[in-house]
Amino acid sequence: MPHRIPRVYFLVAAAVLLAGCADNAIQRKSGSPSERPFTIENLAKTDIDMVCELTQREVVAGLRRLTLKLYRRNPAEHRKAGYDNPERAAAAIFSAMANWETSGVSRVDWAESLRLAFNENYAGDRVHAYMLALTVMVMASYHHHTQFYMTDELSAQSLYNSARNLETAVWKLGHARKADGSLFLLSNATGEEGQNLSFEREFGKLIAEQDLLGLIMEDKNNRAINRVIQNVASFVLLPV
Repeated sequence: MPHRIPRVYFLVAAAVLLAGCADNAIQRKSGSPSERPFTIENLAKTDIDMVCELTQREVVAGLRRLTLKLYRRNPAEHRKAGYDNPERAAAAIFSAMANWETSGVSRVDWAESLRLAFNENYAGDRVHAYMLALTVMVMASYHHHTQFYMTDELSAQSLYNSARNLETAVWKLGHARKADGSLFLLSNATGEEGQNLSFEREFGKLIAEQDLLGLIMEDKNNRAINRVIQNVASFVLLPV
């Protein structure tokens, strides 16, 4: 009777092999590596699950960068909420990521929060209202999950819709004005030294990442995305 090697040995061997492949980290401009530590949970994930997690991580990092940039361009906003610097104000949104699914933040009405940011009568922190809305909306396209496994399935349509909503939001940011003609929030700038379009570039990355993941999920699930021609100026938001 042939001797059978216990299944656990194969799992351990796989873990060692996969851990050994984590030598190709990208070194970012900030100095932080892109790699994630291997965990035994990774054995229950498909390649697409990993892509979902990595895409989400990059999108959330981009949203946080935008939050900090907006606070630096609009310092009066974080002071309204009693924060003395942009980092603490941003933490009010992104500290919830560690327990996102059970946090109260995930249940915020993102569409209402986004409209609030451009309400003339709103006296609160407009950056918080704006970026909280975008963060909750994007996380809704991931079903508010931060970990993905073989049984999970994202909606290609929700990912596509979230990208279109981001386009609407960035248009609104650059064009919505108060009754006196001033912008609700400052973002891109044009001056003697040229144009600063860093906000537009950051938003472009987020839109591309959500669109690409939507295409991947469309191909995986063999379900066509209903592509909508949207007038961003109308401020109509798509369901996510």
